[in-house]
Amino acid sequence: ALAFLLLLPGGPATAQGSADANFANPHEMVTAGREGHAISGLATFLAGSSGWRRGIALFPGHPGILRLREEDGQPVFDLRGNFLVRSRRHWLDPETLVLMVDAPSDEWAAFSQRFRETPRYGADVRALIEEAARRYGIGDWTFVGTSEGSISAFHAARMNPALARRLVLTSSVFSASRHGPGLSGADFAAYPNPLLWVHHENDPCSATAYGNAREFAGRTGKPLVTVRGGGPWRGGACEAYTAHGFVGLEKEVVAAMKAWVKTGEVPADVGP
Repeated sequence: ALAFLLLLPGGPATAQGSADANFANPHEMVTAGREGHAISGLATFLAGSSGWRRGIALFPGHPGILRLREEDGQPVFDLRGNFLVRSRRHWLDPETLVLMVDAPSDEWAAFSQRFRETPRYGADVRALIEEAARRYGIGDWTFVGTSEGSISAFHAARMNPALARRLVLTSSVFSASRHGPGLSGADFAAYPNPLLWVHHENDPCSATAYGNAREFAGRTGKPLVTVRGGGPWRGGACEAYTAHGFVGLEKEVVAAMKAWVKTGEVPADVGP
């Protein structure tokens, strides 16, 4: 596969960057060219860091389409309010880099849940992660998804277990809807590596009910970190600035996930 790398300075040089604390850190756009399409990701890391030991691949929520591109020397993308997008800086340390994963370029109009189950999608994500792994010398990757992005992260990890050493699913879409099956029919036994569930007990979204998180954690035999508190909340039930998006507790939720990635020990619940 063809691969391209674009170095983007860390300074907030655009209106989009000036309102985003994440842009205090350097960013690099990585693109893997495929047959007739491409898939891109935006890497973020601490200034001056190198010799990274771990990469965190982030799969944002609905619609999962970042439309990641470069304008006037700066990265531009959608879904800026998404939990994983707005909190990505909290993952960073001298040994840890994050990579926001966009939908493949030929899926920018749709990117259905069913497509995310296909071998084509698994191959696309593999091409991007392998290119990032070569670029940054990282062999240890964790896939993290939120809301509908949990469907992306699960299937990408299921099809690439040698790359995705572990998997974190937050505010996951469990229920079938007009958008697709969610994780309702997912074969979790097909992913052999460690899995962590993270969910707010007051998640107001009907497709991501906390009761279902408890059920799926029990069914899979995988640990669940329960989040409580936070706020103030605003917007619709399934939107990013409610308990569904861990508003007010972004740093604490990321810290819990990061501790699990580093130690393998199940963290305590988050919040009061």
